[in-house]
Amino acid sequence: MNSSRFKFILFTCVIPLQLWAAPDWSRDVEITTPRENLYELPSEEFHQTVMTGRKAALFYPVTVSELMIPYWPLKTFFETRPNDPVRALLYELAKVVSPFDSMDEALKWLGLHDFPKNIQPETPNAFPELTMEEKALPMGTTLRNTPEGTAMTFGCAACHTSDLFGVKVIGLTNRFPRANEFFRQGAAIAPYVNSFIFKDVLNTTEGERLILVKAKKQLKYVGTKRPVSVGLDTSLAQVALSLAKRKEDAYATRTPFSHRFPRSNKLEKMVADSKPAVWWNLKYKNRWLSDGSIVSGNPVHTNFLWNEIGRGTDLIVLEKWLTTNEETINALTAAVFASRAPRYEKFFGINAINVEKAKRGEKHFIQSCQKCHGTYEKGWAQDNAHLLSASELIQNVKVTYHKKTPVKDVGTDPGRYLGMKEFAQDLNRLAISKSIGALVEPQKGYVPPPLDGIWARWPYFHNNSIPNLCALLTPGPKRPVVYVAGPAKNKDTDFDQDCVGYPLGKDVPQGWKEDPEFVYDTRKEGLSSKGHDERIFIKDGEEIYTKLEKSELIEFLKTL
Repeated sequence: MNSSRFKFILFTCVIPLQLWAAPDWSRDVEITTPRENLYELPSEEFHQTVMTGRKAALFYPVTVSELMIPYWPLKTFFETRPNDPVRALLYELAKVVSPFDSMDEALKWLGLHDFPKNIQPETPNAFPELTMEEKALPMGTTLRNTPEGTAMTFGCAACHTSDLFGVKVIGLTNRFPRANEFFRQGAAIAPYVNSFIFKDVLNTTEGERLILVKAKKQLKYVGTKRPVSVGLDTSLAQVALSLAKRKEDAYATRTPFSHRFPRSNKLEKMVADSKPAVWWNLKYKNRWLSDGSIVSGNPVHTNFLWNEIGRGTDLIVLEKWLTTNEETINALTAAVFASRAPRYEKFFGINAINVEKAKRGEKHFIQSCQKCHGTYEKGWAQDNAHLLSASELIQNVKVTYHKKTPVKDVGTDPGRYLGMKEFAQDLNRLAISKSIGALVEPQKGYVPPPLDGIWARWPYFHNNSIPNLCALLTPGPKRPVVYVAGPAKNKDTDFDQDCVGYPLGKDVPQGWKEDPEFVYDTRKEGLSSKGHDERIFIKDGEEIYTKLEKSELIEFLKTL
């Protein structure tokens, strides 16, 4: 054991976590400086804690999570030869035909990304030290050795890690998450799977059969819904519909009657989909989610609660786990708040940014964007700017966001914030919500987020309706009605550097056009691209910026 690790272990044994600076999670707290070092830890301990937290993000730490599936039988199911009679029998039993020929293929379809093979200097959030065994499955996949056997579930990284031109970035929105789709399909298939036949056909252990039995039981309390478009997440609906399958008491008790006769909820049909948020914005905020509806409490606590409601877990058991696992929760919280945005110049080179053009764009930003999205002091504005390198000139020296996170209604699609009204009361009445200090208050509008790393967050808006910044700076009625999405694999073909985001028209990669699932249609419910134009860059019905001035503004946004 190296000396630094020994010192860290010794320190945490002698100084309990309760003596860390306790963050103020109340609704009235004012954020005067970004809370990157949330617990105000000494440098070495801060680094070690963040690394511990990132590991908890990569491998789901909630050990009382009840909805898990037997790993080895599922792997056998996917990897049995296509013409094998066992495979044919399994398909008949489950009433499905798997399009996957391997477990790896299935996990990639879920949107999960492989761990980096080498150290990647472009990523701002380094990975913790991991064994080859830990890195064998994609990020977010979690194997747990239970008394019954090896079980699989999914963690934070399934939705909050991404592949950015080959660089793995922890805390960046996964553009195509399908973790909830896994639960949705599982809930649809589970009733047809007889656990004893499952055991005999796949030659599994009795323990693995019991893992399946438990999963089938849990799925009865899980309400799922297909997203309206790939790339969006239905977790809001899943939590609401899962709560509707429980009793209306303080711990949302699970009963046979409650899951057989669930309460109705508008989110069964109403579209309230949104994309997973980036992590590095949290350090600036005092309320959470894209609509700012969680007005108090640690967002990691709330995330675990919502995850487990959506997995059918007993909330009394979960509350005890939250109480007895503060160290893990604090480490993950520290890691989330310490996250940083990827820098444009690290991917495209310092010469990809025209500094003089960006300086002109800063003036447009101050005029139209600064009031809502914050102030960004640049290296080029410092007294010693003449001594700085090209890279230092474009850095954010200081970011000033609102002391209290605002919510603004700028005419964007209301589905997401309207959806919160449909189960806020259900959440607030829970004893566990009260014990962790989580309070939900539906808002009208969305949080205008800090714009750190805005270049890496395409497509834009909470519902992914804007393909790039050029489209965002176009009046709502003139924005693309339909566009084609795709993975960020090749920075030369999959990204428009001038417009920052998806290429459009003739520049769309041919391979993207072959899958209709990746066609985004803003005419669908919940996918409107309107709003965020009037009184921002439109005045009296006329645009206030020329094409050149928009290009200058985009150049400045690349530096954030």
